[in-house]
Amino acid sequence: MTGRSHAAPESHWPLGEPFRLDLTDSDILSHLWDLQRASYAVEARLIGFDGIPPLHETLEQLRACEESFLGVRDESGLVGAVAWTRLPNGALEICRLVVHPVAHRRGVATALLNALDSIEPAELTVVSTGTANLPAIALYRRRGFIPVGERQVAPGVTITLLERGHASASQQSTTTHNRM
Repeated sequence: MTGRSHAAPESHWPLGEPFRLDLTDSDILSHLWDLQRASYAVEARLIGFDGIPPLHETLEQLRACEESFLGVRDESGLVGAVAWTRLPNGALEICRLVVHPVAHRRGVATALLNALDSIEPAELTVVSTGTANLPAIALYRRRGFIPVGERQVAPGVTITLLERGHASASQQSTTTHNRM
């Protein structure tokens, strides 16, 4: 809480339905790039590390990333997006989940993850986030993800690997160790 007595006007705008983002559209690409930079700047502060790759990605790199995207808008524009790919073992990997800081605590991430679960059902879903990004860890845990490991990405900076699946625990554990 910031101590403000009221939220910014944008926080009262209703969210639209999640929709697929077409990164060949220059306007959508530009809005996604701005959104991603704003979102990852918050994570960089939370984890004390500004080397998060998407934070430094160019428009051309974002366009070429080969991930699928869903976005959510409100009256102010694009306020959230989720990207995913399918791994060779069929697991769904959430590659990025970004929410604009003005839209935090409005259910944007939940709406995106619900839509993703609906259009891309998976026996196993994997994601990683900065270990010190406690809001993200809490969000994923509420959605049934369990931490399965950590990986150091820089001195003093780790990411937590999380999984959610319908497979047995031994199958999940084997899958995780094969990915690391």
